[in-house]
Amino acid sequence: MKGKFLIIAVVALLIGGCGEYTKVLKSRDVNYRYAYAKKAYDQKKYLQAVTLLTDLITPLRGTADGEEALFLLAMSYYENKDYANSGVYFKTYISRYPKGKYAELARFYNGYGYYLDSPDPQLDQSSTIKAIEGLQSFLDFFPRSDKVTIAQNAIFEMQDKLTLKELQNAQLYYNMGNFLGNNYQAAIITSQNALKNYPYSKYREDFELLILKSKYQEARQSVDERKEERFRDVIDEYFSFTNNFPDSKHLKEAQNIYNLSRHYVKD
Repeated sequence: MKGKFLIIAVVALLIGGCGEYTKVLKSRDVNYRYAYAKKAYDQKKYLQAVTLLTDLITPLRGTADGEEALFLLAMSYYENKDYANSGVYFKTYISRYPKGKYAELARFYNGYGYYLDSPDPQLDQSSTIKAIEGLQSFLDFFPRSDKVTIAQNAIFEMQDKLTLKELQNAQLYYNMGNFLGNNYQAAIITSQNALKNYPYSKYREDFELLILKSKYQEARQSVDERKEERFRDVIDEYFSFTNNFPDSKHLKEAQNIYNLSRHYVKD
């Protein structure tokens, strides 16, 4: 019997809540609707908050509640894991209130939302780039924030993801060999650009090894008159690799490339 009454009570509350929300939607009282939107946000009813706040940010603009309403709209999207829309409204907030009460949080969550939305390396990395730009902007404006470490770690992770994507691209070029063109050269250029853009990447050794292997394959398949010149370049690349990574697990592979290359170079 107690269980039955409990179920009836819960249903009554839900119906009452829905009835109140419907009443709020029909109301023209901006203050009443805004008060309910804030209550919905506090109760984690983010879809209700989004619906109400979307219609309220224009009439509230220029009022004492305008700044907070815009920030809560962005946060409602963020908490609902709609990071694309949250980013739009965080940027709107930053544009309208660059020194506002919520400026620090808006800049942080703008970038961090895109970080949470960042896909696997093989997919489009637009969100990853937006995450890095947003979080770097946050660090530039608020270098003493208590969220600095979180932002920095997220940036490092995103940079590694972008670097891994470039490594996958370079490896693909290498695997394609001379199919429909000189893909070894494309592997070299892609790797060199990645090293230039991300000099402290944890994939640096992989890029340098791929450059060495690509240069060797390019030299091996060159016309005779260019072989010696290109194998000299391979040998230079070998010494660069072994100097940078003297304890590499790939030293045996690199040494084999060096030994083969020496046969084409005159003393």
